[in-house]
Amino acid sequence: MTTTGGFEPVHCTIVPPHVLDKLARHEDPALSGPARQTLERDAYERTHRRLTTVIGAPAVAAPAGAAEQKPHRTIYDARHRQDLPGKKVRGEGDKPGKDATVNRAYAGLGATFDLYLNAYRRDSINGEGLPLDATVHFDANYNNAFWNGEQMVFGDGDGEIFLDFTIPVDVIGHELTHGVTQYTANLTYFGQPGALNESMSDVFGSLIKQYTLGQTAAEADWLIGAGLLAPRITGTALRSMKEPGKAYDDDALGKDPQPGTMDGYVRTGRDNGGVHINSGIPNHAFYLVAQALGGHAWERAGQIWYDVLTGGELPQEALFSDFARLTLAAARSRYNDGEELLAVTKAWEQVGVPSA
Repeated sequence: MTTTGGFEPVHCTIVPPHVLDKLARHEDPALSGPARQTLERDAYERTHRRLTTVIGAPAVAAPAGAAEQKPHRTIYDARHRQDLPGKKVRGEGDKPGKDATVNRAYAGLGATFDLYLNAYRRDSINGEGLPLDATVHFDANYNNAFWNGEQMVFGDGDGEIFLDFTIPVDVIGHELTHGVTQYTANLTYFGQPGALNESMSDVFGSLIKQYTLGQTAAEADWLIGAGLLAPRITGTALRSMKEPGKAYDDDALGKDPQPGTMDGYVRTGRDNGGVHINSGIPNHAFYLVAQALGGHAWERAGQIWYDVLTGGELPQEALFSDFARLTLAAARSRYNDGEELLAVTKAWEQVGVPSA
């Protein structure tokens, strides 16, 4: 396992602030109220995360005697309150209960563990068997899910804009991958390195879904958060790796602002410098590589991305061009000068990111 010195865990949410900002200004209080409440809670969690970073988070180790590489999951129920972690409702090996949200969270943690172990020989998100904890039914009408540096937290959604956040397995994989990044490259959560941080979570979140469904790159939908939007919303998901900017176009949500190439790069001070917006560019590059190579995307395309994330050479302040250059080096190192290197080279050219 490769790590960086001094982790900087951040409060990473699946729903971008710009989406909630738009909803918070809506004239219908049924839409604006939950959005404002969610923004306030997210601001509190971000502050808490910064304080925890300063004073140090409690160390979490694998269970004693846990030499076998298997997940160690615990699901808690916040019962619509804000106290974490809440009441334990399911532990590792326990049979499914009547609460579908609990069962989905448990399965999603397992799916994430399986992809990282079976595809990349990584034992949990820290590579050393870290227990996977999650809290469901967080707060009332909470429109988000997040990784807080120590555990997963899921809201139930407001039913008007968002549904239960445990429904898309890629949302679970996305948030847990923030933990993988935290323990490896530890990418700074601002600007281009922050967009890379978000993109890594989208890439592996999508791969976790594809692995779970046994899909090839051609069969996958390449959507992040499909099934999360309520029926009244005009859209398919939160983001599209295949067609950045076309995930939704709705009166309440606005239009998906993601660019797919550097021609549309957005310069902004909001959303930590547009981390959820400009991530569409490296997202689309990965999609292009996966399509060019075909087959199961977690194998060759995913392996190249994983090699860069965990290889120890990716700077915390990496720009898109730094990441692109390292993917070329990783492709050449693992696959020589074959079709993998050609696919990676062409993909970065198509999205306008220099890789030389």
